[in-house]
Amino acid sequence: MSSTPAEASAAWKPRYNPWLIAVSVTLAAFMEVLDTTIVNVALPHIAGSLSASSDEATWALTSYLVANGIVLTISGWLSDLFGRKRYFLICITMFTVFSFLCGTSTSLGELIVFRLLQGFFGGGLQPNQQSIILDTFPPARRAAAFGVTAIATVVAPVLGPTLGGIITDQSTWRWIFFINIPVGILAVILNSILVQDPPWVKNKKSRGLDYIGLSLITLGLGSLQIMMDRGTDDDWFGSSFIVLMALLAFLGIAGAIGWLLIAKKPIVNLDVFKDRNFAAGCAMIAAMGAILYASAVVIPQLAQQVLGYTATWAGLILSPGGLIVIVLIPLVGRLMTIVQTRFVVAAGFFIMGCALFFSSHLAPNIDFPTLVLMRSWQAAALAFLFVPISTITYLTLPRELSGDGAALFSMVRNVSGSIGISVATSLVTEQSQVRQSYLSEWASPFHQPYNALVAQYERALTATGHAAGSVHGVAVGEVYQAFRTQVAVLAYSDVFLFFSFVAFFAVPFCFLLSGKKAAGGAGAIHAG
Repeated sequence: MSSTPAEASAAWKPRYNPWLIAVSVTLAAFMEVLDTTIVNVALPHIAGSLSASSDEATWALTSYLVANGIVLTISGWLSDLFGRKRYFLICITMFTVFSFLCGTSTSLGELIVFRLLQGFFGGGLQPNQQSIILDTFPPARRAAAFGVTAIATVVAPVLGPTLGGIITDQSTWRWIFFINIPVGILAVILNSILVQDPPWVKNKKSRGLDYIGLSLITLGLGSLQIMMDRGTDDDWFGSSFIVLMALLAFLGIAGAIGWLLIAKKPIVNLDVFKDRNFAAGCAMIAAMGAILYASAVVIPQLAQQVLGYTATWAGLILSPGGLIVIVLIPLVGRLMTIVQTRFVVAAGFFIMGCALFFSSHLAPNIDFPTLVLMRSWQAAALAFLFVPISTITYLTLPRELSGDGAALFSMVRNVSGSIGISVATSLVTEQSQVRQSYLSEWASPFHQPYNALVAQYERALTATGHAAGSVHGVAVGEVYQAFRTQVAVLAYSDVFLFFSFVAFFAVPFCFLLSGKKAAGGAGAIHAG
């Protein structure tokens, strides 16, 4: 007897080992996520090589984030339109091609265009990676499978600045793009062989083109990404350009939500948010994404701009944290078989809050091991967040909504990451002004400790052979430099303290997640 389509779908299993498929799709996603942070440390080199200002060079990052954020949202619709496997392979291939073209760019204009297109095709990799894993593994084994995806989502942003720093210090910035080529070729070959579309994906019909929804999403998310990425450099709402972007972002996003709720065939199905686990999971991943990306940018920035580290050494502060995440993720997976997942997530945010509070105790003479320890505690907390949040987010989501769910989940994480970076960099600037205003009251000849410090520098300069008539001016300059360093260190301490409050604030909301845990043995999911 021939089986019915429903029976065929229920009986479907991937042709190849699911773990090979998970590694294969994660390889492609790792390459794309790495490119969101690897370029950061190379921007000064890019600006110098292409005869552009540092401000102009940041558009190479902005263009990528804008295209990436838009496509993340609509990748479910694009998968339905082209077929998921075909769309995934197109994205990997074109991402690799435009990586090569980015590396061969001879002007900033070329680089910005190629980065825009690289981000456009890269945006389809993360959601498709997650939806393929959702269909390849049964619910009982997804927690372990998401441990593999965490390597791309959590470890790649951490390793990006390290790898980018080593490449730019030892070679040329062009190789941060060229290294994608062999990885991309390997990913195309592996995924073309291993990945299959299950029957329910093959039989899924395209929703047609929702022009209004697509336009509103492009306007809203594109403007939001530009505002977030350019806000600090353009003085936020002191700039008419940023005000315009904020207005367009609000109109586009509000209009898109309104339209998608009433459209007969929306480009993105917002019904996914009716699932309590999915909605709460998106809120949790937003908090995690903001902290993850903000800390991955702030720590190298502190090391390079204040403490005088090279790009390589600044990146090496982050690397041990990446290794800790890889080691802890299997242990967290085992923990989820004993403890309700929401308790694991709550513990992750609590540990993150404590780690960030510890990181707020900075000093101008802080050493490399202490910085590594601070970052390692933060990374340890991340291991308790991504896999449990991802697992429980999709736990009760209907299978037919997994494509849109994966797209929106990835979009929320990336947009919140952009917001986290913008908030962190803005706080550094704002708190530097606040701290400078406060400390300047004490950096005065009318304050005896100031005079004592100047006299100490004068004695040291005289002892090293400086002319007596010049030591006072040089000593005052040295004291001013120490003053500026102290101001910057206090500002970065305030940033860590702010994000520790964000982490602690997220803890009670973790209990909105369903009380589920992964059982041992076969790993079936049951009520906790």
